[in-house]
Amino acid sequence: MTDFFAAAATDDTPIEPSLPDGWELVVGLEVHVELDTATKLFCGCANQFGSEPNTNICPTCLGLPGSLPVMNESAVELAMRLGRALGCDVNRSVMARKNYFYPDMPKDFQTTQYDQPTNSDGRVVLGDGFVVGIERAHIEEDTGKSTHVGGGGRINDAEYSLVDYNRAGVPLVEIVSRPDVRTIDHAKAYVEELRGILLATGVSDARMEEGSMRVDANVSVRPHGSAELRTRCEIKNINSVRSLGRAIEYEARRHIDLWTNDGAPDQETRHWDEEGGRTTSGRSKEDADDYRYFQEPDLVPLEPSAETVAAIDAAMPPLPAARRAALLEASGADASAVGIVVERGQDGLAMAAIEAGAEPEKVVTRLVNDLAVDDWSKVEGEAFAELIRMESAGELSATQAKQILGDLVEQGGDPAEHAASRGFEAMDTGELESLVDQLIADHPEEWARFTGSDDGDRKKMQGFFTGQIMKATKGQADGKAVAQLLAQKSS
Repeated sequence: MTDFFAAAATDDTPIEPSLPDGWELVVGLEVHVELDTATKLFCGCANQFGSEPNTNICPTCLGLPGSLPVMNESAVELAMRLGRALGCDVNRSVMARKNYFYPDMPKDFQTTQYDQPTNSDGRVVLGDGFVVGIERAHIEEDTGKSTHVGGGGRINDAEYSLVDYNRAGVPLVEIVSRPDVRTIDHAKAYVEELRGILLATGVSDARMEEGSMRVDANVSVRPHGSAELRTRCEIKNINSVRSLGRAIEYEARRHIDLWTNDGAPDQETRHWDEEGGRTTSGRSKEDADDYRYFQEPDLVPLEPSAETVAAIDAAMPPLPAARRAALLEASGADASAVGIVVERGQDGLAMAAIEAGAEPEKVVTRLVNDLAVDDWSKVEGEAFAELIRMESAGELSATQAKQILGDLVEQGGDPAEHAASRGFEAMDTGELESLVDQLIADHPEEWARFTGSDDGDRKKMQGFFTGQIMKATKGQADGKAVAQLLAQKSS
């Protein structure tokens, strides 16, 4: 068999699938999001990550006989808020029982929504304008967590399994996209955009590393120009954007390998092996009829009023797409840089600094390059604007400005006061020129290379001379001023 997907098993860099000519990728994504509620969906147990196993449990989330569910109002409100943020219609909905053997659900069914979901028919617009349709975003409960010990970590070859029921009953929204995605870049961008929406709306902390946001990818391929949806495989519980790209890449090539060798993929769930860089078979994939859905008899339908939906819309915070557009208009900066600032949640600081008079493009550049930190809450817009002004005016070198920014991150305050306390003063132009002249005299060979015709040598030697000046001045020299002096003396 032609091994179209061998590279995906070893390459650590997510890439666009280099599919053979004539093939098209088709991807639909199911994203499970744990809602940021204090308690579980149907009981009063804590919705809390990291607790000791089997401590946040009760008869209801264990499904013991005689226990009855009571709907968590906060979970329903968060689910509707997410639905509206995704442009969905909010509907009258009912809960249903999905019957299946769940090793980590003692009652052997999951309470979810089926043909009458809370949210339906939405869309997500990506940064480049590509639209991914949302089929539904429905409410359901999470299952417990099984840990398979020994063997390959799967249930079929484990020595024994441990079950933690703390997660059983945690409220989820499952966001089901339409099969609109055709590239890995769009699949990754879709997940990143969803995460930004979740954080902006406060619906979830969306921590993929903790499992509060998990991605299943339904992957198939088809000949170019075809409208058919061929057999798909569902890759379960992918826990990073990087892994998502690698998993889709591998699975697409596996399908093409089967189709081009007179075979066909089985409809099944598969698991992503990050270390091995490949998917492995899980179980055959059931159709909806196999789950024997029926309405949950112990819960009444959810019927949100028009007034409730209107109130949710009125309270909706600015979403990432709108924030990108606003910062792009205010700064005129590169769209990718603006995207990074918004993804980090730093656009509020950027807008405040721009409003305080800072050079807009420089604000975005400084944030992207120099403020990749978890907590910048002590940095105020006016202080950040003043720091940029001081650097632009030559009162601080670029190195000094970075150090002052570090002070602002740790302590807040006034950049001028931090500069004074560090003894940062703008170097006298004459003093800097004397240092450059002395450096040229001490390094005639390097200067000859700088003034020669080789552009590569010139660039290297400029770095050499600038580095020597910075060393001599302990970082106080302005790199731009050094470059200007070197250019003047070589002309």
